[in-house]
Amino acid sequence: MRPLCVHMDSFCSYRTPTSVSLHDVDYFVLVGPTGSGKSTVIDAICFALYGSVPRWGKENVIRLALAPSANSGKVALVFESAGRRYGVVRALARSGRGAVTTKEARLDELDPSVDPAGGIEELLAAQVRTIADGDGVTAAVQRITGLEYRFFMQCVVLPQGRFADFLQAEPRKRQDLLVQLLDAKTFELIKQRAGEEAKAAEVRAQAAEAQRAKLTGADETAEDEAARRLERMRALRDRVREALDELQRTGDEIREGTAEAAEAEGALAALTALAMPGDVPTLADDLKAANDEAERLTREVARHEEAESAARDRVADLGDKTVLDLAITAHRDHVRLTGEIEEARAGAGEAGRNVDDAGADLAVAGANLEQAEAERQRVRDADTAADLARRLSVGEPCPVCRRDVTDLPEHHAPPALGAADRNVQARKRELDAAQTRLRELERELSKREADLAGLGRQLDAQAARIHAHPDPEEVQRRLDAIAAAEQEATTARQAVRTARAELAKAEDERTALDREAGRALAELDGARDTVVALGAPSVDRADLHAAWTTLLGWRDREEGRRRQAAEALENTLGDLRHRRDERRRALAAELDAHEIAVPASIEPETVREAVLNAGNQAGNRLERIRRDRRMAGELAEEIHRHRQDARVAGELARHLRANNFENWLCGEALALLVGTASGTLRELSDGQFELVLDDKNAIEVIDYAEAGLRRSVRTLSGGETFQASLALALALSDQVARFGGGAARSLDSIFLDEGFGTLDPVTLDTVATTLERLTSGGDRMVGIVTHVPALAERVPVRFDVSRDNTGSHLEKRST
Repeated sequence: MRPLCVHMDSFCSYRTPTSVSLHDVDYFVLVGPTGSGKSTVIDAICFALYGSVPRWGKENVIRLALAPSANSGKVALVFESAGRRYGVVRALARSGRGAVTTKEARLDELDPSVDPAGGIEELLAAQVRTIADGDGVTAAVQRITGLEYRFFMQCVVLPQGRFADFLQAEPRKRQDLLVQLLDAKTFELIKQRAGEEAKAAEVRAQAAEAQRAKLTGADETAEDEAARRLERMRALRDRVREALDELQRTGDEIREGTAEAAEAEGALAALTALAMPGDVPTLADDLKAANDEAERLTREVARHEEAESAARDRVADLGDKTVLDLAITAHRDHVRLTGEIEEARAGAGEAGRNVDDAGADLAVAGANLEQAEAERQRVRDADTAADLARRLSVGEPCPVCRRDVTDLPEHHAPPALGAADRNVQARKRELDAAQTRLRELERELSKREADLAGLGRQLDAQAARIHAHPDPEEVQRRLDAIAAAEQEATTARQAVRTARAELAKAEDERTALDREAGRALAELDGARDTVVALGAPSVDRADLHAAWTTLLGWRDREEGRRRQAAEALENTLGDLRHRRDERRRALAAELDAHEIAVPASIEPETVREAVLNAGNQAGNRLERIRRDRRMAGELAEEIHRHRQDARVAGELARHLRANNFENWLCGEALALLVGTASGTLRELSDGQFELVLDDKNAIEVIDYAEAGLRRSVRTLSGGETFQASLALALALSDQVARFGGGAARSLDSIFLDEGFGTLDPVTLDTVATTLERLTSGGDRMVGIVTHVPALAERVPVRFDVSRDNTGSHLEKRST
């Protein structure tokens, strides 16, 4: 598992969206003040993969994942494992009661061709397929990494304060990790498969024995009898072939004779079928009468067409009827319009007088309004003066002239102001009514004047037509003549239509008779064609009745001759059928003697097939006996082979069934792991310490400063424990790919959180060199969290982590 990009949004102290790009990093360090959020980056990797963080004490605790001031957050990780790219996202939400839950969890396979430099959003968008979601994400991650959460924390992430978990673990728990890394459960599957294979091999052996027991009658005597039967069938086949050839020749003669008899019967049937149609004698007379009637009607149509043409010429000579209609209409409209103009002038004059009267009434109404408004103003002034007089006091200044009042004026009660206002309103209404009436009368006057002008224009328009035809009586006379001529043309046109209809009917009758004559000739030709091959004579098609008479005379003569020939042919066929039946009975008897069943008809193909099948059966029986004898030998060998396979598989299952196999395998792996870690520890401790295993596979340390004293690793000091744990972790990371667990369990990354502060400068330099060597091949990522400047300065990529009142922040630098 190798991370490419980690994204945090409101995760722990990272309140703002923060992405950590690791795609181009092999060795990096997280530095910053205590509490700034360095370890939180490693926590985010763990949380994205497994939904939990080791520092929170209990697995599956998520309430600490969400920033206290946030209601929602997200952690995303894009990583590669075994040549594939994956993206895991966990979204968090805070409920109304403050409880933090996982709102969404999803694991996707991503497109590995997308450039990781594009950022987390572009990487996650390149989705190939969804592998798991919800509660199934953690289990899917375990299948991909090959590690459970607890072992991931001992092999890949060494959390702060928990470096020694693998070093100080009980042997049984340490073996659980090795079993998972070694994929030792595979051997259990092999044991089960071996047991199943042993049972299956025994079943196959028993099945082969049962199959061999069914091979009865497969001996030398049966093979000899089958060979003799085959020879007899071959000899019979030759005799049957000769008999069938003879039957075939006889059958051919019968078929030829039968075909000839059928042909003769067909010829007689064709001759008998010849008969003259009943309408042939009268058809010629009917056709002549139809032609004469059609010619008469053609002449009648031409006569009526000439009459119609003459009537149309007379109509044309009398002039354009449309012009004359317009002229007579103009005379009538002139008389009508003259009367309407006089009436319109009288109406317009009256309307003008009404307008003048309305104008006078409007002037009177305006004067009355002015008089009422003047009276209202006088009343208003009197009312104002009376009101002012009531408020004057002697010695006080007058509000009008500003002089002191010496004597109070005497005023009578003013007239009512309301009556003056009502009078003004009444006069206004009278004025409005007068104005409305004047406008209405003016509109009426305008309309009458416009009507009068329109009538005048219409009268002028008729003047041109009246000028061209001034005499209305002459115009009417010409129109009457045109009407009479048009009536003559209409009558002639109707006569033409009637004559044409009669002509069409006559032509239809003639056409029908022509078709009937054609049909009769076609029937004659068709009837003759049926017997032309029999020697029918030629006929005169111009005389239908004579042609039929000639054809029927020949038919009577030919029919008698052909009946005599048909009777002779039938006698010959009877002799051939008798000879064929005798030969069939002889062949059936020979087939029955050889136990070959065939139908009584003894058809050649049926007999050939039966003899061939009998021969094939004999050959097949011989071949089957020989094959069964060979198979019996092969089954004996197969039974021996299956029994041998069952013994081998059973022995393998018995060996793998031993309970100490897993212990032995893990012990060998642990010994290799401790041996590698011991060499690293010697370098880190300047030759003071080595790691060894006791007889129970518990890890002990040899202290050469104490004359090679062996003691428990739990007796080491804090700094010594860190050295031993680091050596073991580095060995585990370096050796796990060689344990046979496969690419899915190759540890491509290791993250170390703190612990370097307990090392002296020399040991620190050794640790730094060891970590640099671990990443030199470019196939493993190492990330560390430290406060030690001397170590941080030697790491090529540094992430500076800081924290303020807005949360944690991270900046990537190159050292």
